Amino acid sequence: MAKTLIRNGTVMTMNDGLDVFPGGYVYIDGSRIAEVGVWPGDGSKDALLALADTVIDAAGKAVIPGLVNCHTHLFQTFMRGVSDDLPLAQWLRQIIWPASLAMEEEDFYLAAMIGCIENLKSGATYVMDHHYIHTHPGNDEGVLEAMRQSGIRGHMARGGVDLSYEPRLRESAEEIFANTDQLLDKWQGEGEGRIAIAMGPLNLYGCSEEFLRLAAKYGERNGLITHIHLSETREQIENTLERFGLRNVELAEEVGLLGRQTQVVHGVWLNDAELDILARREATVVHCPVSNMYLASGVARVPDMLERGINVALGTDGPGSNNCQDNLEVLKFAACLHKVDRLDSTLMPPMGVLRMGTRNGAKAVGREEDLGSLEPGKKADIVVIELQKAHIAPVHRVSSAIVYNANGNDVDTVLVNGRVVVSHGRCTLVDEMEIIRRAQARVDVLRSKLAPSYPVFGSVE
Repeated sequence: MAKTLIRNGTVMTMNDGLDVFPGGYVYIDGSRIAEVGVWPGDGSKDALLALADTVIDAAGKAVIPGLVNCHTHLFQTFMRGVSDDLPLAQWLRQIIWPASLAMEEEDFYLAAMIGCIENLKSGATYVMDHHYIHTHPGNDEGVLEAMRQSGIRGHMARGGVDLSYEPRLRESAEEIFANTDQLLDKWQGEGEGRIAIAMGPLNLYGCSEEFLRLAAKYGERNGLITHIHLSETREQIENTLERFGLRNVELAEEVGLLGRQTQVVHGVWLNDAELDILARREATVVHCPVSNMYLASGVARVPDMLERGINVALGTDGPGSNNCQDNLEVLKFAACLHKVDRLDSTLMPPMGVLRMGTRNGAKAVGREEDLGSLEPGKKADIVVIELQKAHIAPVHRVSSAIVYNANGNDVDTVLVNGRVVVSHGRCTLVDEMEIIRRAQARVDVLRSKLAPSYPVFGSVE
């Protein structure tokens, strides 16, 4: 097995003690971390230099666990920036649905590949993709193949709706479960164990009560994460109150969807009783601060969630409502949004935000035993960030520099499963420029198809 030594960097372990090792090293044996610590000056560790097949000099850099992007929609890389000024309902009807219906099978592979590259290059070694467009037989396969080829650790929440929503995107409950069965049979554990499947009922307003109950049982029977949009807007609360007399989280609990393996995406409009339910059920809330601001959905009560012991992880959301998937950028937005919302500058300290992006994300996907921190025995999912740049240096506190100064362009090296998948800011397993060229050509075709009916797709302003 290949052996890799990262040395001379500031190692942010994110372990239980939040230990930081200036002049630190991480020694990797195969896919796992073997040693972490401060590089001694007495020569006692020099043997590691001889043993290592690859030595990465991290002088002037931070070494952190890979970030976990707990919510995105990779197909939306093909529609970022089409329209930046619409509320959620209009945004779906005028941008997302028309574009997704016009996309061809190849487009989903290319869009996902662009998204995987972007996530890796901005520090995310793990991505949870909520994929709900199944207009062609190979859509799901294309997304999963992009995950496998790019080298990222990828989880697909196989989304679906059976009730309302855009009629051409509906499926029966039988179709949803049958297709999820096929994905589990073929893809669960693929890519050297990097690929996984989750249950992904899209939302409450697009799903029947019967399907939601069946989805809860299906997820439990198969030991799957359940990933679902909840309480993103006030209108969604009004929908379930009108249909069931229950708020979103109350309905999710009623149908059996809430538990340790549940990821509640957004959770913006939650009252105290709903927060207490989430805490009692030990569910995770996936906070997407950039998307919530972009769509003016509201501000999630993250400080209150953390006080109650709720696990809060971070997500970029899809490029259609961000418009990028810069995972380091999300750290800064997560910190600043809640300070200004509460008018309290002491909220969301850098190490706490980093914990949300690493440890909490690993817990959300059920991998806290082998991901989320740099410790012996854990998987070698590692990100090296350049700090010697004019917008970052000089550095007083590395945690502050990462959260408030760095962005995705500062990621130098990324390892997943001990394998270098980004080196000096470039992906090592795929031809980025060729993928971008192909994606742009397909988007140009997409724009020409959509512009006659949706003029915004023809705009160059």
